[in-house]
This record gives sequence, structure tokens and C-alpha cells, in this order.
Amino acid sequence: MSTLISTLNQLALDPRFSDYLGILKGARNGIVYGVKVRFPHALIMAILFGKGDWKTRAESIFRATKTHALNLARFVSIYKALVLLQKKANGGKEGKADTFIAGLIGGYLVFGERTAINEQVKWSGSDQSFFHHVDIGIFQIVLYVTSRVVASFIPRDPSPQHARTAGRPIPPDSKLFSAFAALTWGAVMWLFKYRPETIQPGMWSSMTYLYRDSDSWKDLRTLLWHNK
Repeated sequence: MSTLISTLNQLALDPRFSDYLGILKGARNGIVYGVKVRFPHALIMAILFGKGDWKTRAESIFRATKTHALNLARFVSIYKALVLLQKKANGGKEGKADTFIAGLIGGYLVFGERTAINEQVKWSGSDQSFFHHVDIGIFQIVLYVTSRVVASFIPRDPSPQHARTAGRPIPPDSKLFSAFAALTWGAVMWLFKYRPETIQPGMWSSMTYLYRDSDSWKDLRTLLWHNK
């Protein structure tokens, strides 16, 4: 058994496989982070606002957590794979637009479908030292409202089942929402790569865990089981 573990550790540290294993660890971090973020949120929402018996609520919590975790794992994997593919196609050099293109395609494929979870994907983190005396709660509320204001400019779904009713919201057009999601993910991945100082600290912390931490490991344990 020890010989097998030693061999696997050697493979995990082999530079020839580092790019591909980084994609694997990215998927792993996406699942872990998705569960950490979505489970407590889904649990509280089910307790406070859920309908039906506790079995139905538990199924709702599991479904929301699973969807969020797998979506993040898919996006991180697609993003890192596309960045690697572009790098190899460019003779081992990374182009400045590579992160935007990878984020654009990944965002469209994973988050382009207009669903309740995709419309509410949020990021969180613990690094808030940047703000010092700023009220973090108020800042986050402003960001939340800002995102809703920006999204309100997406033209609404013209289908008959969403006919305009006074005072009732109409969901955005699904095709335009897909384009909006793709552009948003492309932009944020480019910002994280080239202008990280402009990203909100919580989101920066989350993206560091997903995209930078997944590029390093010391052995098989820190590749698959622990982040560091």
C-alpha cells in the first residue's frame, strides 16, 4: 500500500501532468466551495421560507447544493481547460485575451441557462481587511442591489406566458440572459487575472481558492483531499 501511495505522489508531482491535474483540483475546489456556500444558504431558506414537510425541504436543500457545487466544478474545469488549450495553441504563451475567452465560453456553457440558481450565483469570502472602517454589511447590500439594477436593463422575455402584468416582474429574455452571463464571466475572469485590485475582497478570496490554489499542491493529499 505504501508503495502505491508513493507512486501516486510521484505522479502528482510530475511536472508533465501538472496542467491537467490543476484542472482536476480546480473541479475539486469548485465542489467543496459550492457546498460550503450553498448548503448553509439553502438550509436557512428552507427553514424560514420552505414549503412542505421536512423531507421535501431536505430534498430541496440537497438539490440546490448539488447544482451549485457541480456548476462551479464544471465552470472551473472548463475555464482552466480552455486557458490551457489556448496556451498550447499559442506555443506555450498565454495571450491577454485568453482568460476573457475562456470565461466567456465557460460562463455561457455553465451559467447561460436562465435558472433561479444561475440568476442568484453569489460569491463570498472572509478577507475584508481592505475596507477597514467601512460597514461591510451595507457595502454588500449595495453590491446586491447594483447587480439587480444592471440586470434590469436586459430586455424581458416576450413569450405570451410572461405577458406583462402590472406590478409583477417578468424574467429576462433567455437568449440575452445567456449573452449577459457569458460576458459577465468573461469580464470577471479577465479582471481577476489582470486587475485583481479592483475586485471586491470577498470575491477575490473566493476566486483565489478556486483558480490559484488549485494550481499548487505538495502531494496526493493536498491535490485531492485538502486544499493546502
